[in-house]
Amino acid sequence: MEMEKKKKIGEVGVDDIVKAGALSREEAKQLHSILQEAIAGASSDPRKVWQHLVAKRVLKPWHPHGLHQLFYYSVYAHWDPSNSGPPPYWFPSLYQSKLTNLGRAMEIHCPKLLGTSYKDPINSFSLFQKFSVQHPEAYWSIVLKELSVLFHEPPRCILDTSNQSRIGGAWLPGAVMNIAECCLQPSSHPRKDDYSVAVIWKDEGDNSTVNRMTLKELREQVMLVANALDATFEKGDAIAIDMPMTVHAVIIYLAIVLAGYVVVSIADSFVAKEIAIRLRVSNAKGIFTQDFIPRGGRKFPLYSRVVEANPLKAIVLPATGDALGVHLRMQDLSWRDFLSHVSCLPR
Repeated sequence: MEMEKKKKIGEVGVDDIVKAGALSREEAKQLHSILQEAIAGASSDPRKVWQHLVAKRVLKPWHPHGLHQLFYYSVYAHWDPSNSGPPPYWFPSLYQSKLTNLGRAMEIHCPKLLGTSYKDPINSFSLFQKFSVQHPEAYWSIVLKELSVLFHEPPRCILDTSNQSRIGGAWLPGAVMNIAECCLQPSSHPRKDDYSVAVIWKDEGDNSTVNRMTLKELREQVMLVANALDATFEKGDAIAIDMPMTVHAVIIYLAIVLAGYVVVSIADSFVAKEIAIRLRVSNAKGIFTQDFIPRGGRKFPLYSRVVEANPLKAIVLPATGDALGVHLRMQDLSWRDFLSHVSCLPR
């Protein structure tokens, strides 16, 4: 359902409800009655109307998605996203808002930046957004600190607008950084020390175990792969990744960036011809991939598709367990062999 359909929530009838979801006509009549009662005397502000419908629990989790869409888009029928942004769906409580990254930062910095005008993260959100536009140096200095962004060479300024030919200006001119390093280093942020959980995942086909990796464990794994990259490739080489989004894919991606190589991301759904095009365009010197893609209790070949694209070198991970389920070309390496001659040394 598109926003352009202008029927207001008060105009939604029983036929609309039946058409939108798998409800009988009698169920639709009951829901329509509940809806009319909920919106009677409601505010003209669509945000408050939607908030009221949510608070009254007019819609249930088991109602069809089309019904949720019908009510949502009808409430916001005359909402102008070009001026007001996307229509809000969820409204956090004041307590919840203060637990968000932005809310926490506002509570710390806004009393000083906005003075007595600051109330709380919800009521002062628009005021702080306006401040961020008018004072980018102050705002982005706070954001960079909150995100623990580390510079090898600090920027000359946050935003340089002196060159009128550069639309939007130049951000962080002169800065030198490695974003993977920023991700992996502990910081003064209370939620980012060596023992903070950095990655949570479940392996395909394992419905019981939820795995967790701390920041320290992630950093050690990334450094190990980065050292192995240095022993195999030349600085600046483009290295492709054609894998499902596994924990190993995350480690490999961060390692390529940390070690100063160029990441080439390739969707694991691509056929060999598409893989070959990306390898050729990027001039990739190697590719990380898996033997198979496990999905729904079946195994789908991936390494064979990659080989058909004829990469210079492939590093192949087993989809499950420690042993590969395919035979490798002469120039290719198993994940185990790739890592076997390096150690996790500081970089």
